[in-house]
Order: sequence, then structure tokens, then C-alpha cells
Amino acid sequence: MQSYREKGIEQVISRMLLGLIHHNTARKLHRARRQRLTASRTASADNPSCIALRNSNANICFAKHKKRIPMIDLTNIKLLSREMLRLKLQPYQRHFDHENSDHRLIILLGHRGVGKTTLLAQQLLNSVDGDLQSDKILYVPIDHFLLNNEKIYLIAERFQMMGGQTIAFDEIHKYPNWSMELKSINDTFPKLKVLASGSSALEIHKGSHDLSRRAILTYIHGLSLREYINLNLKTAFENYSLKNILSHHEKLAHPIISTLDENNHKILDLLQRYLETGYYPYFLALQNKQEYLLTIEQDIHTTIESDLLAIYPHINGISLKKIKQLFSFIAESVPFTPNWSKIKSLLSIGDTRTLQTYFKYLEDAGLIRTLLSASQKLQKIEQPAKVLLNNTNQMFALSTASPNPGNLRETFIINTLKNAKHEVTLADKADFVVDKNIILEVGGRTKDNSQIKNQKNAYLICDDIECGISNKIPLWLFGFLS
Repeated sequence: MQSYREKGIEQVISRMLLGLIHHNTARKLHRARRQRLTASRTASADNPSCIALRNSNANICFAKHKKRIPMIDLTNIKLLSREMLRLKLQPYQRHFDHENSDHRLIILLGHRGVGKTTLLAQQLLNSVDGDLQSDKILYVPIDHFLLNNEKIYLIAERFQMMGGQTIAFDEIHKYPNWSMELKSINDTFPKLKVLASGSSALEIHKGSHDLSRRAILTYIHGLSLREYINLNLKTAFENYSLKNILSHHEKLAHPIISTLDENNHKILDLLQRYLETGYYPYFLALQNKQEYLLTIEQDIHTTIESDLLAIYPHINGISLKKIKQLFSFIAESVPFTPNWSKIKSLLSIGDTRTLQTYFKYLEDAGLIRTLLSASQKLQKIEQPAKVLLNNTNQMFALSTASPNPGNLRETFIINTLKNAKHEVTLADKADFVVDKNIILEVGGRTKDNSQIKNQKNAYLICDDIECGISNKIPLWLFGFLS
């Protein structure tokens, strides 16, 4: 028989052997587990169904722990899209840059009320032959509560998975990180066409992700006189280049006047109505003049208080108040010749650069037009010598009395020329220099050549005349400028 001592030694040895076995087994299990993990990582590089789960030490891929992002239900958004398209459907077609209409990413820029949403709706419906029920188009109003803060990338992803072809995002400037997600949508879904609209102040090249090389930018302006007449009278007058108007104004004006006379309309009467209530397309829905002008005034306040803040979130309450005061100061004084020292003192602005920035905000938002003098343009001095409101309808909306006829003429001519992408500066001996070599003097019907005498390539632009002669051109014809 074994002694107690021998039994104790045997038990100790048995436990040691058992522990060694367990240790070897554990090492083998650990080695096998590491081999499986290595194989899993290798496979995950080619296996999109595996996702990486990050911990503090390593990235380990487990297919069985795949986290699924819930798919967005587009049912309500589709219903909203169809209803909004139905409401926005208009019998008239706005001008669009057809050369770039097939581009995959198009952004429409313009200030409030000029018809960006209508143009988006038209482009969507034109792509499906007017079928409101088509599943190939989707209109997404960014600020609608039904979106419930959904990511536009996920909306686009789900839409294209369901066979969608064209998606439009309205008021994109109200969406945070808009540039990053539009870039991602454009890069990820090559078969999806994207349209977007935003404020004219939206700086595409300064977004968090530069879209200037990916997107086609189209600036939408208010109606021209020609468009206003065509919409009202169901006519189909064409537009003309500046060169054509300057060289052949007599030949161009007579057929227009004759066509209008046949329908008992006068061009000068139509011009006056346009100057008061014809720039914004919603005049068709608001037949009451006071309601129309009140809408313009409300849009101006919304632009400053909402749109500018959405685009420039760094603007604080004090700065916003000063921008509003500056605009009121301009509106009461147009045509406004800036006295920088006086303005800085009145608005308690410390430096000229800040004041220049405020002017830029207002011009980019479509509220004012600034003009440099020809000499300043050569010297590259970026201080406007003259400031006007953006269009004549704003003048009627903001003025308690009838606007000055001379101011109306100048605002009209600057608006038409700049909307047609012509460069306009103040002339030394006349009113304006266009594209550095065309001199314009603007006035009433009795205006003569005294101010532009002996100047080459100089023209009189006169109000209150139907037809012109030689270098005397009727003001209204610039409303047909292309």
C-alpha cells in the first residue's frame, strides 16, 4: 500500500500533467481561433457582406454581426413629390440652358421668387413626358417636415435602387453639409441625374466639398419684359443679342409694335405694368397689385433673416441687424452713392472690409446691384461707386411714393444688361460703359446727344418712345435682350 506521502506526490504530479494538458489545449484553441480570424479578415476584403467592427486594438470582421442600416421608406416622399409637382405645374416654360440640360449634376441659383422651383418641376416632368405618376422622377423639398431629417444621400440611394433616374432637391442651401452629400451622390450613382436649387448667395466653390468642377451652375433671374408679354398675351416674341439691338433696333422694333397693335396693346403701357408688377412669375397667381408688392417685401425680409443665415451661419444677431439697416438705408436713398465713412459711423461698423462684405451679401442675395466706375475697374478698387436695387418691382414694393422715373430707367437697363451677363460700369461723361467699349446715355424722350457728342460707339437709350432712329434706341427694346 502507498503511504500518504506517496499518494500526495502522485496527486501533485497528476495535477501538473493535467494543467500542462489544459495549457497545450488552450494554446491550440487560441492558435486555431487566430487562424480563423486571419482567414476571415482576408475574405472580408473581397466580401462586401462583411463589415468592420472597430475596437480599441484592431479591426475585426464578423459577418454574423453585420449592422444593417434600415432602408428608407419613400412612400410618403413620393406622394409629397407628386402633389408638389402638380401644384408647381405651370402652362408656361421658363428659359433653360439646353446645351447643358443633359449634365448629371445641375444647380439652379437665384433669389427668392424668380421661379427656380417651377423650373425644377418642368425639368423633371419633361424627362418623363409630363407623367406625374412616374417612379423615375422625385422632387424633394429640403425644408418639408415629412423628410424628418433624413439624409439626402440615403434618399438618393434608395431612389436609384428602385429604378429612379432623376431627383431634384429644392432649397438645397437649407441642408447642412449639402456640398459633401451632393458630391457623394454624384460620385456614387453614375446613372442618377441630380437637379438642385439654391439661393443666389450660395457659394458653390466655397462649400465643404468643391462642386464647381462637377456641377453645371445656372443662374435664374426674374422675367424679362419679353417673357412677361409672352406669358400675358400668349405671344412668342424672340430675344435678341445686344449687338443686334444696337445695330438693327428700327428693324426689330416695328414688327413687335405692329403685332401688339393688332391685339390692341401698346408697348409703353406694357412696359409700365412690367416695371411695377412683372418681374416675378408669381404675378400670375397674385392678381392684386398690393398683395404682389407685399409678397416682394416679405421675401426680402426672409432672404436676409433666413437665407443668409443658412448660407453664412457665422453671422450673429448684431451683424444681421446691421445688414438689415444697411439695406434699409440703400432702399431709401437709391440711386445710392456710398460714403464709406458716413455709413461706418451710422451703422457703428469698425472697418471698411466688413462693410464691403455686407454689400457683397446683399448683392449675392439678389437684393442690390453695385456698380464700379470705369476708372475704378482699371485700378481694381473694389468699392462700389453706385448702388441700385436689383429690379424695379422692388422699388415699388419698398417705396412709399412713386419711384423717380430716372431711377426706374437706370435700374431697368442695369438689370437687363447684367442678367444677360454684360459687364457694366459707370462712365465719366455718360451714364454707363458696357463691355468696356459701348457707351450708353439713358433718359426720357427729349434726351439729346450733347453728353455723348464726339464719342465713338455711343448710344441714347430713351424712354417714352416706341421706335428709335440712328443711335437713339427705345428703352423697352432692352427688355428683349438675350
